[in-house]
Amino acid sequence: MNSNETIVEQAANLQRLLGGQRVAQLKDPYPTLELRLDRINRMIDMLVRHEQRLVEAVKEDFENRSHLMTRVSDIVPTLENLKYVRKHIKRWMKPEKRKSKFPLGLLGAKSKVEYIPLGIVGNISPWNFPVQLALGPIAEIFGAGNRVMLKPSELSPQTSQAMAEIIAGSFDETEFSVVLGGPEIAAEFSKLKFDHLLFTGSTNVARLVSQSAAPNLVPMTLELGGKNPVVISSTADIKLAADKVMFSQTFNGGQICLCPDTVFVPEHLVEEFVTACQASVKKMYPDIANDETYTHIITQRHADRLRELVAEAKTTGARVVPLYDTESSGRRVLPSLILNADMNSRIMQEEIFGALLPIVGYTEMHEVVDYINERPRPLALYYFGHNKQEIEKLTFQTTSGGMVVNDMAAHFLQSDLPFGGVGESGMGAYHGFDGFKNFSHAKAVYVQSKLDPFRLLRPPYGKFFESAVSKQIKP
Repeated sequence: MNSNETIVEQAANLQRLLGGQRVAQLKDPYPTLELRLDRINRMIDMLVRHEQRLVEAVKEDFENRSHLMTRVSDIVPTLENLKYVRKHIKRWMKPEKRKSKFPLGLLGAKSKVEYIPLGIVGNISPWNFPVQLALGPIAEIFGAGNRVMLKPSELSPQTSQAMAEIIAGSFDETEFSVVLGGPEIAAEFSKLKFDHLLFTGSTNVARLVSQSAAPNLVPMTLELGGKNPVVISSTADIKLAADKVMFSQTFNGGQICLCPDTVFVPEHLVEEFVTACQASVKKMYPDIANDETYTHIITQRHADRLRELVAEAKTTGARVVPLYDTESSGRRVLPSLILNADMNSRIMQEEIFGALLPIVGYTEMHEVVDYINERPRPLALYYFGHNKQEIEKLTFQTTSGGMVVNDMAAHFLQSDLPFGGVGESGMGAYHGFDGFKNFSHAKAVYVQSKLDPFRLLRPPYGKFFESAVSKQIKP
């Protein structure tokens, strides 16, 4: 059997899975609260029972990633999200009362919004947090009453296989199915006629996924990335800022869509910030070459790309400050600071996705604002300092998916805040009630009063109707 025949067979299997879910969804288009809670509880039970298998699989995929790291970054946030939805779903399912236009409300008309399940949601998830980004959104998807098909990343094959097996042990494929395979299968998956498609990954791949989904007019949520800026104010606590930034930059080996990609520091504080970053990293990882808590890069190809970014930056005049004397080797890429990089170099143009941190000095805040606004909108913007005018300037004169003051990525952990990008960093948002709404159809329901005042709008029209219309046409 050649590869084309294999793709054809797999595409047919995708259609079979989608068809099975569609039949089941049409039989039960509005699952009860009890069924939604049952699905969420099965997810929680599944994660708790199979935690050890999942953390072992993640470690194998990354070559080196500590069990504690996976528990903290993948297992715990996913469980917290599921429990948050479980706690609030009954309230979210209640119809929202809306006002009926005067005088209809006084005459007995009723208006409301009912949140109706979309139906079947596809989720194409990435490798960097392979459990959390595959299973975390399922809380809101199930909470909204949908069924789901998951395509996890082929770059974390052990984790993807483990998830497929444990999900099959807890869910019928008409509720929750997993599809394994490489880019060809992902391409076929994105062509399916879902009721909604969630994609987490790079902007370039998102363009391809969007093109595949477009013929079916499938609505999408895109959680992408970009060059997330960090703005250090002259009012900032430099040590605190360095500790927060370097923790984020080295967490998961820097393989986070919310990682800082460029740090703006007042010119007179650049060297102080560099020194603080050096001290911070060495305190966290005193023997990084042998530290089992420092995560490796997902593949050798990705690791080689990071080294290429550094080499090119050097050739274009950048000052590279390695934070360790030890050389990087294999898939272990150690953190470095990059100063005075050419703005056209790859490290200043591409999302880095590793522990390499460009630092740019600035004199006036408007320089930073102009820099941010001249480039694609980032997923997150970070500010360290206590100047209210600067905070307001960055809040209202720049556009980003989210913004955090005096911390890194903390907004992602807030269950009651929407999480998502804008422009090239994504569209749509999930988490909490915003996620519930994102994966629901807000159906407007209007119930007319027995008096039916609209009978006055039917012909034949007389002078009374003309007079009533005329009175409405005024400033």
